[in-house]
Amino acid sequence: MSLLFKIGFLDISIVNMIDIALVAALLYQVYKLLKGSVAIKIFLGFLSLYLIYLLVRALRMELLSAILGQFMGVGVIAAIIIFAPEIRKFLLIVGRSSIFSDDNILKDILFFWRKKENSAFNISPIIDASKILAGSNTGALMVISSSTELKFYAESGDIMDAELSKRLLISIFNKYSPLHDGAVIIHKGRIKAARCILPVTEREVPAQFGLRHRAGIGMSEATDALILVVSEETGQISMMKNGKVLHNLSFQEIREIINDYLNNEDLDDRFENLSEYDMTTKRNLALTGKSQ
Repeated sequence: MSLLFKIGFLDISIVNMIDIALVAALLYQVYKLLKGSVAIKIFLGFLSLYLIYLLVRALRMELLSAILGQFMGVGVIAAIIIFAPEIRKFLLIVGRSSIFSDDNILKDILFFWRKKENSAFNISPIIDASKILAGSNTGALMVISSSTELKFYAESGDIMDAELSKRLLISIFNKYSPLHDGAVIIHKGRIKAARCILPVTEREVPAQFGLRHRAGIGMSEATDALILVVSEETGQISMMKNGKVLHNLSFQEIREIINDYLNNEDLDDRFENLSEYDMTTKRNLALTGKSQ
C-alpha cells in the first residue's frame, strides 16, 4: 500500500483516497435519489444519530453508547423497511446502467453477434389521439416503454394486448368508458394494458399538477419509460422522463421526443427538474403580473 501523505498520526494511502471518493459518490447518489422527498429528512435523521453515536463512543460515554448501540443494531433492518421504495428505485437505476442492460454499450461489445432489436413503431396514433383528447379537455395518461412490457404495472389493470390505434386510445380515455380511470401501457406498437395503477411520486410537485401528473412523475422515477399526460383542466400536454418534466408541449415536439426515445437517444438534457420547473413557472407568472 503506497503512502501518499500523513495528517498527524493518520497515514493516507491511494486506497484510502479511492475509498473516500467512492463513499462520497455513493452518498451523493443517495442524496439525489432522496432529494425532494420526505425520505431525505428521515435519512438525515439517521445520519445525525449515527454521528452522535460515533461521538459518544469516542468520548467513552458507556451508558449512552450502549443505548444508541442497541438502536444501531436494528437500524439497518428499520432502514430497509422505511426506505423500501427508494432501495427498489436505486436497484432499478443500477440494473438499468449495468453492463447487461439493454442500452449499455458494454453489452453490445460482449454480445456483438446479437442484432439490436429496433423498438421504433408508428407513433401517429398516439399523436392523433392526443390532439383530439387535448382539444376536448379529456384527461389521459400514457406510458410508452421501449425496453420492457412493464408486466408488474400492466397486471394492475386490464390486459388488452391490442394493436395501437387512434380510435382505441380515444375510446379508452372517453369519460364514460370504464377503462378511462388509470394509465395505458404501450410497448412495441401495442396497447398492453389499460386502467393501470401507477406509483405516485412522494416529491413536492408544482401546485398546478394533478394526480395524473403525480402518477406520471412517479412512474418515470420507477422505470425508464416515457410518460405522456393530457391535462383534464387545461388540455395541455406534459411528458415525464427520469423524474423530470416538460410541460405545454406542441405536437411536433411530442413526436420528436417519442421518436428520439424509441431510437435510444439521451433525453435528460431536454427535461427540467421539478425544482427548476417550479422556479421557471413562478418567474413567468411574476413577469406576466408585472406586464399587466
